[in-house]
Amino acid sequence: MAKDSTRSGTTSRTAGEALPTGRRKRRTPEEIMERLLSAASEEFMQFGFAGATTAAIARRADVTEAQLFRYFNSKGDIFQAAIFAPLGRLLESFTERYAVHIKPTDNIRSVVRSYIMDLLAFIRQHSKMFLSLIVAEAYASDKAQGVSGLQGLHLYFERGAKAMESRLGEQTPVNAQLMVRVSFAAVLACVLFKDWIFPENLATAEQIDNAIIAFVIDGINANPDPGLSEL
Repeated sequence: MAKDSTRSGTTSRTAGEALPTGRRKRRTPEEIMERLLSAASEEFMQFGFAGATTAAIARRADVTEAQLFRYFNSKGDIFQAAIFAPLGRLLESFTERYAVHIKPTDNIRSVVRSYIMDLLAFIRQHSKMFLSLIVAEAYASDKAQGVSGLQGLHLYFERGAKAMESRLGEQTPVNAQLMVRVSFAAVLACVLFKDWIFPENLATAEQIDNAIIAFVIDGINANPDPGLSEL
């Protein structure tokens, strides 16, 4: 009896049994790359950088691990392509949307509140990607970059600091570069570690968001701005 080896195990055929005549269409390099990036994104988001494996990514993409290594040299490289680079582009796009000068006649509190609400929504939408980066930052050993390497995040910090300095001047009690980073970290932590920080039934989602916004505005008031003097 002839044997036919498959991914799911070994199946047997009778000597007279006809072999399948259909063949799977040959995939283009672009199709393979697309499948690998999609599979890697799912694997990293589900298991984090430490738990994901190249073998599992290959299985998800329905390719061999040997094929995967024709496109990427390491797990760190595919992490860069599947998680790191896309999130960087998303951050840049988010920052570009707010690359406007606040007019003196604008309601500053309203502008800042709207901005923080959009930032909360953005981080929630991409929370699994942020968590994957944090894990990579803490545990990766094969060149995967974490949050600190995101160029989009550096652009966000730079633009935020410049906006603050243009309104308040460079001589502020708290350095603008430091303030914008602390504010971002507060929002990021409240979203990613929500279950740790806020016990069930402590407050509604809206109440938590309002508390985050009030905290960030209070923090910005460390550099006094007449437009933010009232909450």
